[in-house]
Amino acid sequence: MIGAFVKAIAQLPEPALRSVVLRSMACAAGVFALLCGILWAVVLRLDLVSGMPMLNSLIDWAGALAILVLAVILYPAAVSALIGLFLEDVARAVERKHYPHAPSPRALGIAEAAWSALRFALVAVLVNILALPLYLALSFVPPLNAFVFYGVNGYLVGREYFELAASRRLPPQGVGELRRANKARVFLAGSLAALLLTVPLVNLVAPIIGVAAMVHILEKLRHGRAGSAP
Repeated sequence: MIGAFVKAIAQLPEPALRSVVLRSMACAAGVFALLCGILWAVVLRLDLVSGMPMLNSLIDWAGALAILVLAVILYPAAVSALIGLFLEDVARAVERKHYPHAPSPRALGIAEAAWSALRFALVAVLVNILALPLYLALSFVPPLNAFVFYGVNGYLVGREYFELAASRRLPPQGVGELRRANKARVFLAGSLAALLLTVPLVNLVAPIIGVAAMVHILEKLRHGRAGSAP
């Protein structure tokens, strides 16, 4: 699994991925700015409701901290929902270099990719909001809060990235069967991708790294399974 991420990172500077990386960075920065803007609008709304200058000042300070924390928490889910925009370009670049003899994949339609992204975004944001009280309760217990956060997002990100990559090569039933048969590996890959999504600057290219790594993992799993689909 680590080898898949190493290969993905090593391929980032190549011309085949350069434009995708730039688009991904712009998209990721835009998503983070949008999250901060939405959360700040909520803080300003609380200012207007309170009508008390001293309370407003406390709300502003607490709001600034809350914005940073919530933006970091929601960022992996929000940016991963858009990974379908880059999936085909990233997967093709990886396959051309590492799997040149692979047959042509099934192209994902715009409607299918959009529905998958919307479904993932809604589920991921809802799950993280529901888990927020647990994050807060464990905020002073560093090993446990990180375990919960990366556990939740590792499952979500791993499942989304794997299913997107696998949908190009396998029928829907085969995608679910292969994921369930290798759920521990998919979860660990998702957790590593989620970790990269929380590292400043690295998080701008983390979606590309995660998808590229998942293509490598998928190929290894497909060809390691007897009678796997082409």
